[in-house]
Amino acid sequence: MGHIIGPYGVHGWIKINPYTEHLDGLMEYSQWWLGDENTEWHKVHVVNGHIYGTTLLVKLKEYSDRTQATKLKGIQIAIPRNWLPDLSENGVDGYYWTDLINAKVLNLKGEKLGTVVGLFATGANDVLRIIRIDQEKKEILIPCISQYVVKIDLENAQIIVDWDWDY
Repeated sequence: MGHIIGPYGVHGWIKINPYTEHLDGLMEYSQWWLGDENTEWHKVHVVNGHIYGTTLLVKLKEYSDRTQATKLKGIQIAIPRNWLPDLSENGVDGYYWTDLINAKVLNLKGEKLGTVVGLFATGANDVLRIIRIDQEKKEILIPCISQYVVKIDLENAQIIVDWDWDY
């Protein structure tokens, strides 16, 4: 749902880069889970927060000073999936960004371009971040619009795109 950029101030506030549609979307949840592949996930309680430019400033109950907050830099923020709104209940035929992470990306020729490692919003549209399979850690960015994204197959965890190796 987002990641922690670092501490803000001296009283344990943190600056967050949210992955939600609205900058303050995370504030709808009073509890978050923090962690990543190197850190054990743990529950925290949100005390206060507000939008600050293009980021979110948040105070968590469990962190009271800058030294503690500094240790959170780079940590991911998660919300249990069952807390999120069911898209089909709203008549929306869609997906959450998290549904696309680790999906294989193939072009119209059937060539595997890589794997989705993330997405980001540009204001005009969302963009798929893909790690290419032919080169180490080379990233390609594909606008997530119908002109390029032909089909999203959540059941088989793959995305078909109108994209070529040399774009």
